[in-house]
Amino acid sequence: MKGVLRFLVVLIASLTVTVVVARAQTPAPAAPAGGGALNRIAYIDVQRVLARSAAGVAAREALEREKATMQKEMDGRRVELEKLREEIEKKGALLTPDARRERQEQFERKRRDAARLADDFQKELEKKESVLLQKVLQEVSGIIERVGKEKNYYMIVEKRGAGVIYAAADADLTDEVIRAYDQQAPKGPAAAPPATGPAKKP
Repeated sequence: MKGVLRFLVVLIASLTVTVVVARAQTPAPAAPAGGGALNRIAYIDVQRVLARSAAGVAAREALEREKATMQKEMDGRRVELEKLREEIEKKGALLTPDARRERQEQFERKRRDAARLADDFQKELEKKESVLLQKVLQEVSGIIERVGKEKNYYMIVEKRGAGVIYAAADADLTDEVIRAYDQQAPKGPAAAPPATGPAKKP
C-alpha cells in the first residue's frame, strides 16, 4: 500500500522519541565501568511495532476491510462499463447515428464517473490510513516513554528515522514495547474507521 509507506516515511522521519531520565533534582547515576553507559541508550523499530502489535495489526485489518468494500464497488462499475462497451460494439451498426452517439456519450460519462470514484476512494483510504496509524504511533510514544523511564534509559531513538548504522540486539526495545502496548490495549475487537464514504461529485 503505497499510501501507508509514504505516511510511514514522513512519520518516522519526524518521530523523535527521546527519554531523558536524569532530572534536575535527581543527579544522574554514574556510568558503570566497562562501557555500561551504552546500555542506557536503546532504539525502537516503529515499523515492526506497526506490523506486529495487536493494535497495528487491527488497524491494517480495518483498512483491508475498507479496501475490499471499495474494490467491490469498483468491480461493479467495471463490469457495467464492459457490458455497455460490448453492446455498443455488437449493436452499433444497427443503431441510428443519434442512438449510437447517445450510447457512446453514456459510456464516456460512466467511465469518467468511475475514474472520479476511484480517485475518491484512494484519497479516502489514505486519509483513514493516516488517522489509524497516527493513533497507533501516538499511543506507542507514551509506551516508549514509560518503558524508558522504568528501565532507566538516557535516550531511546527510532532505528530507521535516526539513521542508526549499527545497533546491538541487546539495545532493541521493540519487542518489549510491543508487549507493553498489547497489555494495555482494551480487550475485544478493534473499532473500524468511520464509514464516511467518498464525497459526492455533481
